[in-house]
Amino acid sequence: MADHSKNHADHPGRMGKAAYLEQLLPLQVELSCVERRLEQTGQRLLVIMEGRDTAGKGGSIAAISERLNPRRCHVVALSAPSEREQGQWYFQRYVPHLPAAGEIALFDRSWYNRAGVESVMGFCTPAQTAAFLDQAPRFEQLLTEDGLLIFKYWLCVDQAEQEQRFADRRADPLKRWKLSPIDLKAREHYEDYGRARDRMLKGTHTAWAPWTLVDFNDQRVGRLTLIRHLLDHLPASLRRAPPAAEAEGPLPPLGTAPQVERFRGPLKPIPPGV
Repeated sequence: MADHSKNHADHPGRMGKAAYLEQLLPLQVELSCVERRLEQTGQRLLVIMEGRDTAGKGGSIAAISERLNPRRCHVVALSAPSEREQGQWYFQRYVPHLPAAGEIALFDRSWYNRAGVESVMGFCTPAQTAAFLDQAPRFEQLLTEDGLLIFKYWLCVDQAEQEQRFADRRADPLKRWKLSPIDLKAREHYEDYGRARDRMLKGTHTAWAPWTLVDFNDQRVGRLTLIRHLLDHLPASLRRAPPAAEAEGPLPPLGTAPQVERFRGPLKPIPPGV
């Protein structure tokens, strides 16, 4: 029986973990500087991650967000719409999750569900898909005219690689939660998803909110490529290093000997290892 427990990114020919982490760390330092500049300037940043199932959206979002302040960097991964949300304007449920001044929002899928999975799997009508493709560019234009920075990424993966990742998920008890019945059904619609993607890109690739396609057949290389692109295409005001904060440098002396935390009530810390 094939062993799928090993991360597919560690297979021969793929970027190794050590090399990946070595290149990722300085990019995360740059992202931290961007976050501070956003806070100082009040600008807002929205990053939309789209792509086929298993493409690597969640891993990319984790690589971007793991070193950032969770109070200013928000990951948005909405579940299926409720009955009430189904009766709303389609974009309505996403609006509360847009970033405020000084914030970053990372969308793990977005309103583009309507042009992808909803269209392919029959969760919306052709007329609803057509209306979405007409409205999405205008909606995004209003957002960008209000100052929101929008980056839209499509993560590309070949079907053979996708199949291997599905198998990895099925074999790994820590990843099985990622494998839904919709994912399994989608395996039969690889070409349909491709046609839906092309229609979406044609209708929503605009000067104010363009799409960027990134090869994610090697997920580690893909993450590094995506983050570099994001950093390189931010406004110059955000790429500049923030001024040195007063808190930088060595801490001032404490003035007293460090104290041991003491508990005077009945509650005590549990013993180590319990």
